[in-house]
Amino acid sequence: MKKMLPRMSAESLPERLDNLPVEAKEFLQLVAVDFNGTYHVYLASKDERIKMTRLSMSLLAAPFAAAVALASAKVISPSALITWEQAPAYLFAMIAAFGLLSFLPFLRLIEAVNAHMRTARALNNFRLLYVVQLKDHFSALGWSPNLPVDPRYPETYAPLAWPGVNVMMLALVNSSYIAIGTLGLLRSDPNPAVLIVIIGLLALVHYFVYYVRSNVSRKRRLPQNPFHFPNVET
Repeated sequence: MKKMLPRMSAESLPERLDNLPVEAKEFLQLVAVDFNGTYHVYLASKDERIKMTRLSMSLLAAPFAAAVALASAKVISPSALITWEQAPAYLFAMIAAFGLLSFLPFLRLIEAVNAHMRTARALNNFRLLYVVQLKDHFSALGWSPNLPVDPRYPETYAPLAWPGVNVMMLALVNSSYIAIGTLGLLRSDPNPAVLIVIIGLLALVHYFVYYVRSNVSRKRRLPQNPFHFPNVET
């Protein structure tokens, strides 16, 4: 079978698909399905981000809740929580442990964003089919779907978009917990410059994980394509 060249944009598609045995009214049903699918994708994406953010905040708040509970039960003196030297070692261990535990929702947040972005790209590719077919019909109505038709959009790796900002802020907080907890366990002098450097290095590790898991630095294995349909996914 002859291999097809990849179609990278709407401009490379034919103006009309006259051989397609589907009428305009049936394509209008596809428009409704498309809008419904897009709506559910973004709802699921928002819900997943909120759930993972709440889980992360719950894990990161646990050391503070434990410190308040210990002070209320008079297990430790509240004055011991004021200075770095008097704070108990197990409190620093708890901070480091929950910072490491918060790495799990960090990874889940990245995977959820990737899954939703790939689903949105699949919908864009689906939308491209009927937009080309109904180009003249939409023009006569003076209306367009007003949705993207590029199968390469949106990108999974988008650090300045809201999901990317959410991931990177969580990475910074995780790094702060791990750095503070580790230095506290080692009873090292809390030098601000050293602390900032360690937090920055740990944040870079988080950033590298985000970069790799977004399939930027490595090629993701694709399923078999016996009919040689063009692949436009990044």
